[in-house]
Amino acid sequence: MTSEKPFIHESAFVDKGAKVGADTKIWHFCHVMPQAVIGERCVLGQNVVVMNGTKIGNNVKIQNNVSIYEGVELEDNVFCGPSMVFTNVINPRSHVPRRNEFKHTFVRHGATIGANATIVCGVTLGAYCFIGAGAVVTKNVPPHALVTGVPAKITGWVCECGVKLDDGLMELTCPADGNRYSRRGEKLTRITQENE
Repeated sequence: MTSEKPFIHESAFVDKGAKVGADTKIWHFCHVMPQAVIGERCVLGQNVVVMNGTKIGNNVKIQNNVSIYEGVELEDNVFCGPSMVFTNVINPRSHVPRRNEFKHTFVRHGATIGANATIVCGVTLGAYCFIGAGAVVTKNVPPHALVTGVPAKITGWVCECGVKLDDGLMELTCPADGNRYSRRGEKLTRITQENE
């Protein structure tokens, strides 16, 4: 498999000093600022802004109207739904400079953030978690957790494939692919299948 240069739409701006990986597509009216790092095979939909100092892994999908602010880091295989919002300052005021107070927001491998969700800065979204559409996340989200509401609360658990797991007290099973998980409080661990 040969890798190709990134595709950058003629209406998009990618500033000098930005790094964009092979096979990445940057669509209409996007702006990627200097010192931003974007991995391979990513897709940035219309009107996406990627600020200085941000890191985006491989195979990340960022839908229309999303801004990746300084302090945000996305690992591989993250999905950001349309018009979802990141923040980077806890107590913004237009007349008070806060550039030295940016909080780090970390989105782990395989996480999904639904449309119009808001991620308050300084949190970590665990691997394969699923943030429901319109949710407001104010604290860390464990791996595989499904969170919904305002403020977001755990309302279930999700498989690596994105399907909600069947309810169970200590063992949960994915109805789509049969993967099984062991649950201890807010910690989910995949049970290795014998044929893996």
